[in-house]
Amino acid sequence: MKRVSFSVRARLALWHAGVLALIVCAFSAAIFLFVRANLYDELDQRLNRELATVQQIYRREPGELQDVEQQLGISLFQVTERGGILYRTQAWPRAGITPTLSEADTQTPRSLVSADRQRYRFQTVFAPTYRITVALEERAVQDTLRTLTIILIAGIPCTIALAVVGGYFLARRVLIPVGAMAEKMQKITAESLVESLPVDNPRDEFGRLASVFNEMLARLHGAFEQLRRFTADVSHELRTPLTAMRSVGEVALQQPLDRAAYRDVIGSMLEETDRLTRLIENLLMLTRAETGRFTSKRETVDLNALVVSVVEKLRVLAEEKEQNLQFKCGAFFSIQCDPAVLQQAVINLLHNAIKYTPNKGTIQLRIRSVAANEVAIEIEDTGLGIPVSDRERIFERFYRVDSGRSRDTGGVGLGLAIGRWAAEANGGRIELDSEEHRGSIFRIILPTTS
Repeated sequence: MKRVSFSVRARLALWHAGVLALIVCAFSAAIFLFVRANLYDELDQRLNRELATVQQIYRREPGELQDVEQQLGISLFQVTERGGILYRTQAWPRAGITPTLSEADTQTPRSLVSADRQRYRFQTVFAPTYRITVALEERAVQDTLRTLTIILIAGIPCTIALAVVGGYFLARRVLIPVGAMAEKMQKITAESLVESLPVDNPRDEFGRLASVFNEMLARLHGAFEQLRRFTADVSHELRTPLTAMRSVGEVALQQPLDRAAYRDVIGSMLEETDRLTRLIENLLMLTRAETGRFTSKRETVDLNALVVSVVEKLRVLAEEKEQNLQFKCGAFFSIQCDPAVLQQAVINLLHNAIKYTPNKGTIQLRIRSVAANEVAIEIEDTGLGIPVSDRERIFERFYRVDSGRSRDTGGVGLGLAIGRWAAEANGGRIELDSEEHRGSIFRIILPTTS
């Protein structure tokens, strides 16, 4: 059986009508019970007064009971004395109450249906020698309750109908901002993510929803822009070595060369191939890391030995530029990390420092404690430093402070991005202190095992 699907507007209207119907029914029942209780309370008070009057006259002058009926208008009562009827009103037998009464009747007011199907309210007073019973018709009470019931029953459907119409109208008015947001969202494309949804009242639910959507659109816009930049940068980085290889190959084919020249051509092409390989490997590493497919293998590592091994690997590059590469460590530090990943981070930062430090400059590596459970690897150079405007983006993929100079030195703008990821993958972070024309300090901060 196919399930009927209603719109949000219809569901709100139906819920509104349903809840209001329950409230109206409960309120109507409460009114009915309240009115019924008050009417019977008044009837019982009248019954008590008439019973007290009959009892008082019986005790004072039993022979005057007839005057009670004629002068006081108490038309339904009966007095029995020692099992026999002393006095009863003329209307009592006609009402047919006597056959339904018994000695078991209590002294509290009760209702009964007489032989002629009329409802009466009666109360009895018992004494050792007499029994007085007074009754009142409930017709007025029943008529009032019947009229009230008709009014309430007729009013409930009308109220529910008005609730459905009113709920639908209110739902329509309330959902107008949602319709406006839907129309606006239909017009937003990948090229127009900078547009935002209208926010009439930022403090209500729809205003907060529109604000959340606007924040999401801003994030999507940033992601699309980053993807566009990434695609453009990757295309450029791939095109540069491919163009160089094509140019070298075409020149070699157009001109006859000796064996040494061909070796130079092949060597140049292999260098560009190696550059492409490094670029693809770095991109693959970052992609695996960002998609959660990279699994780190942590172990206890001697941090001093790890940094020393990096220094020894790259010392030859510093010597080629006659740079003074120094390593200082005042204590032994042991950490839990993935040694290959952390080593790659230190290599990238140190390699950057060597590239951008001028000839005969100084590069210092330090390992020191910076907090109770943290240790820092600091790499300080005497290069040109990093402008303030570039420090927020220096760790982005393919971002270069000076694109021309970086390309000339062979960088592709991935070293710092990999370095930051590697530090974070080992539970740490990277900090940067830099001053233009006075060098930079890159600091990898990691938790210690002690």
